[in-house]
Amino acid sequence: MSTIQHYLKEIGRGKDGARALTRDQACELLGWLLDGQAHPLQVGAFCLAMRIKGETAQEMAGFMDAVQARMPASTLSISPVVVLPSYNGARRLPVLTPLLALLLVREGLPVLLHGSTTESSRVTAAQVLEHLGYAASSELRTPQSGELVHLPTRALLPGLADLLDARATIGLRNPAHSLVKHMNPLASSGVHSLVVGCYTHPEYSISMEHTHAEAQTHALLLRGMEGEPVADPRRQPAMRGIVQGRKVLELSNESGSVPVAPELPAGLDIAATAAFIREVLEGHRSVPAPIAAQVRTIIDLHRQISALPALQGAPA
Repeated sequence: MSTIQHYLKEIGRGKDGARALTRDQACELLGWLLDGQAHPLQVGAFCLAMRIKGETAQEMAGFMDAVQARMPASTLSISPVVVLPSYNGARRLPVLTPLLALLLVREGLPVLLHGSTTESSRVTAAQVLEHLGYAASSELRTPQSGELVHLPTRALLPGLADLLDARATIGLRNPAHSLVKHMNPLASSGVHSLVVGCYTHPEYSISMEHTHAEAQTHALLLRGMEGEPVADPRRQPAMRGIVQGRKVLELSNESGSVPVAPELPAGLDIAATAAFIREVLEGHRSVPAPIAAQVRTIIDLHRQISALPALQGAPA
């Protein structure tokens, strides 16, 4: 059996000398870290080595395998679940991920939002949802049609939350910060899910697409609002739809900015953001055009995924 030290030697030889791990090796290595079997120095070495080397699609798929194997079983769903990873929160603009989630729920889709933040100064989607009366769940469960479930990462998998928190000590991102934007927490329960993955730099969209191709998963990829999985209401985003690892649609952003920019709440106030979302849901304000387009795209992909056979290995 390989050891943690053996894998660290492979990935820690610098940008030009490091060797990529296979999918199985990446799964085994991250599994040790998630289970608390690594020394803190080894965790730090892993974070720095992967930061310098960069993750391959096979490695990221292996990391997803490790997380999936440790997720608690949940109930099946007759409808694919839309998964919204919310990890950036609001820095300058109001966080509108809750608006996207509730618009999808209004369309009858089941929605699972998971997230946390490593920067205490940011306003999170979870804070806004709680202000709107949606309490966080303490454990993973499958949302049913027209239902929203949201929960913190630590309730999903404490070891994964620890890796995310390592950023505060090391000062750099690590593979966990990319991993959470790819993963389907319900995969081990045999539930098809559409993960809405966001990126901040265009080149990341290619690596994300390659990861979903390797893992044969479903995703909608877009450059989200401040790193959140919701379209920026001020401009039309490019969006890429992936079903079973294969690109099935691509919408460009040739139109650029929307003709009339919506009036957004000033600042990051939780109550003001919640009030804005309520006004949109109650019809007192229009749904921002880019978010409306994102909702339509998600509904289209959801229909395609709904036509697929059940996942292999799904519980009876």
